[in-house]
Amino acid sequence: MSTTEAPARAHPRALTGLLPFVRPYRLQVGLAILFLILAAAATLLFPVALRHLIDGGLQADRGTQAMALRGHFLEVFAVAVLLGLASAFRFFVMSWLGERITADVRDAVYAHVLRQSPAFFESTRTGEVLSRLTTDTTLVQTVVGSSLSMGLRHAVTGLGALAMLVWAHPYVMVQVLLVVVLVVLPAMWYGRRVRRLSRASQDRVADASAIAAEVLNAIPLVQSYTAEDRESARFRQSTDSAFQTAVRRSRARAVLVAFIIIANAALILWGLYQGTQAVIAGQISAGQLGQAVVLVILFASAVAVWGEVYGDLLRAAGATERLMELLAARSPVQEPASPQPLPPVHGGSRVSFEAVYFRYPSRPTQSALEDFSLAVEPGQTVALVGPSGAGKTTVFSLLLRFYDALGGQILLDGVPVGQLSLADLRHRVGIVPQDPVIFSTSALENIRYGRPEASDDEVREAARAAFADEFITRLPEGYETYLGERGVRLSGGQRQRIAIARAMLKNPPLLLLDEATSALDAQSERMVQAALESAMRGRTTLVIAHRLATVQRADRIVVLDHGRLVEQGSHAELLAMDGVYARLAALQFQT
Repeated sequence: MSTTEAPARAHPRALTGLLPFVRPYRLQVGLAILFLILAAAATLLFPVALRHLIDGGLQADRGTQAMALRGHFLEVFAVAVLLGLASAFRFFVMSWLGERITADVRDAVYAHVLRQSPAFFESTRTGEVLSRLTTDTTLVQTVVGSSLSMGLRHAVTGLGALAMLVWAHPYVMVQVLLVVVLVVLPAMWYGRRVRRLSRASQDRVADASAIAAEVLNAIPLVQSYTAEDRESARFRQSTDSAFQTAVRRSRARAVLVAFIIIANAALILWGLYQGTQAVIAGQISAGQLGQAVVLVILFASAVAVWGEVYGDLLRAAGATERLMELLAARSPVQEPASPQPLPPVHGGSRVSFEAVYFRYPSRPTQSALEDFSLAVEPGQTVALVGPSGAGKTTVFSLLLRFYDALGGQILLDGVPVGQLSLADLRHRVGIVPQDPVIFSTSALENIRYGRPEASDDEVREAARAAFADEFITRLPEGYETYLGERGVRLSGGQRQRIAIARAMLKNPPLLLLDEATSALDAQSERMVQAALESAMRGRTTLVIAHRLATVQRADRIVVLDHGRLVEQGSHAELLAMDGVYARLAALQFQT
């Protein structure tokens, strides 16, 4: 399911999805709670110290006033020191928790997405996933590390102030509570609108990120079609949509903030009015009035802050919900409960397709493979040919278990691939794709990707076997040269030879070549073809080829058409059949 189809509402309880990431840090959470309580207690001691200062210092006789004032000011300063230290430690621990939990969530989501089958990316845009990993996790970090900490501190302080007001001034508190009810209930009702707009705003930002990621990965194509203005306009339209949604969200939050501030001002003034009336009537002292006023201010401030924090919680809840949706996504390709071990092989792997049937999830009405059966013996080289869309690449995808067949079975060395662990299966297979992937690192590390534990000498040996050593050594820093994002510093043929060297370094018993020489010039193709033929000796090889001249010496050529195996045999045998292969050969060789 595409993440864009997620429900439009989020609730603060969605933040409970973060609990598994919080549990490992119970000690830090305990320390944060301890410092939180100390900071709240120090804050609540201020009105008590103020009361003592007014009643015990300012109203004492002149003979003892100086000493009394000194003692009470020291008392207030001690409370300030306690508050400062407790707040500093609370801030550090909560900030640490925010950063740590956010990093863990980001790591978990990224690792989980990496294990999704290609079917996941048929319905989910990469840019949207990147937005979740950046924008949404940043929102979570802000709430956990800052807003939540502030909200909890004011919640404890507000409840403490409420309790002290109930104990010291119950009559005033009853009236204050009535006003609070009139503040909180409308704020919670209006908060639903803020919540919906917060979720919508995050969705629009994700849409813009998806467009940017898609276009930036296709810069040469965009520029070749002079589509810069078109793409800029499309991105501008997306960002304008995000801006308009953000404006509506900000407007709604502004109304909410204004209501809370005005209502709380009324609350404070009402409490102050009631207190002054009690002083005039002689029911309380001036110090008690000062204490009551400060307590009412603390309580009102807590309510106001929670109005702000609640808005942040709503945004973070939406972000958390989207992140949890990514974590909840389950790949249709699952590890078997009790994986079987693969037997040792000598001379290549054995591959069998038995009446395999498959349709892509995004094209459920169109068969990609239909009753496909093929047996490849150890050490054989089998070429898969046929028109585009015949199902050749699907054969590779099913063999690697990027997808699971809907019917029939595939066996590797006598074991159904569905009963193998994905790691065991894929460790036994090497692949050179038609469009080679080059990472934004050095040439050495790009080749070493095939076998991370390989030594530098082994990497260079694989490069020489793939005829890549010559051009790599001519690069400015040789094997340590940074190749740029997606290998932009290399030609197509050079990227292909890097990919071939990577597969040869892995040294698997089964090699899959998907048009492995398609991007090479005639001279490089001859060199690499010779290297591939050397690499194919002693191992099983499946080759996808559109240029039939490159596979004439294969042990067997298999012809696919509309997902079905229609012909197989040697080059000469297939020409004699005068079928699909003969027509393809006539077109190519006549040309």
